[in-house]
Amino acid sequence: MRIGIFSDTYIPQINGVSTSIEMLRKGLEKKGHKVYIVTVNPDNLKYIKEDRVLRIPGVPIGIFDYRLTSIYPARAIKTIKSWNLDVIHSQTEFGIGTFARIIAKQYNIPLVHTYHTMYEDYIHYITKGYFQKTGKKIVEHLTLFYCDTTATELIVPTKKTYDLFKEKYKVKRNVHIVPTGIEVEKYSKKYSDEVIEELKEKIGIKKEDINLIFVGRLGLEKSVDFLINNHKNIVKKHPNCNLIIIGDGPERENLEKLVKKNKLENNVFFTGKVPLSDIGMYYHLGSIFVTASKTETQGLTVLEALAASLPVVAIKDESFIDPIKDNYNGYLFTDDKDYVNYIHNLLDNSDKLNKMTLNAYESSNNFSSTTFANNALKVYKLAIKNKKKKDNVFKRIIKKFKGEKNVNSR
Repeated sequence: MRIGIFSDTYIPQINGVSTSIEMLRKGLEKKGHKVYIVTVNPDNLKYIKEDRVLRIPGVPIGIFDYRLTSIYPARAIKTIKSWNLDVIHSQTEFGIGTFARIIAKQYNIPLVHTYHTMYEDYIHYITKGYFQKTGKKIVEHLTLFYCDTTATELIVPTKKTYDLFKEKYKVKRNVHIVPTGIEVEKYSKKYSDEVIEELKEKIGIKKEDINLIFVGRLGLEKSVDFLINNHKNIVKKHPNCNLIIIGDGPERENLEKLVKKNKLENNVFFTGKVPLSDIGMYYHLGSIFVTASKTETQGLTVLEALAASLPVVAIKDESFIDPIKDNYNGYLFTDDKDYVNYIHNLLDNSDKLNKMTLNAYESSNNFSSTTFANNALKVYKLAIKNKKKKDNVFKRIIKKFKGEKNVNSR
């Protein structure tokens, strides 16, 4: 099968969507399929044609490091047409996503769309706190147009997003839950003690310290302030317990001020942005992975942590209910007290921590890139089948109409 993936973000950019696409590409190519990527050039205003990757120029929009392309970059048409795609899989609603819909319509190609982002949780970046209700209503209408009206089949990564479409937006169409896969072996890779100790020294962590790990973009919606505010209660009992915050973002400066306010400079460390090639190693700095984010559609960092044999202590959110099994490979907390108690429980009980460490790795195998690719292929085949059905119905209508017209003209 020849599959075109259209996205506003792709490697070397580091985020959940680009990681998801790369895992899907690898999984599909392992099975012998050809995958073509259409994405934005993140560095300049030039077209770049690589091996099965077309990067289209775009302009910065002031939200994170995203760029927006025109909805119909004409120079790209000839290249995409030459790929002779069987199916298009769009990964974004705007820019490149709109272009995907135009190409699918123009060349009669089935369009599968994956909804990655709970846009209602990101409205504050645009409205700055004003017109929140109106903004959410606009987002709902745009989401329904891009995901319900224009796509042949719709994919969501979790039941949380499935419920958004079925229960809140009341869509009638097919909605397929396809969890994003991860490259388990990348995160389960073993590193020598010397390598990990060198990395700890680079960050400023003592060899004997116990470390909690957070990985993600430092934005308001990630609730990293929750982790910092509660860490002061953790170090009262476990003074050698650190919180290592891996990632960067617009809230970093405010979070660093919060660390100083809580007098946690010796127990909270910021690594900044880490190259995608090295991120697997950074997970191995820790004993437990922690997150309080409620805006994830799936939470790939949780899956990566499990693959790195880290038990997870996460806020009770639908995104984490599938991968995290309470008292097996982690805990789901509901408030500050729960969070602190679960951390103390694991740090006080080495046998339990060791058991959960083993369980964490075992459970990560349910989210391999191969499983991801297999599930996506089922949706592609359904999209092609349903598209043919619709086309055949349309052809029969046209044929019947032409026949009636010829009879009437005699």
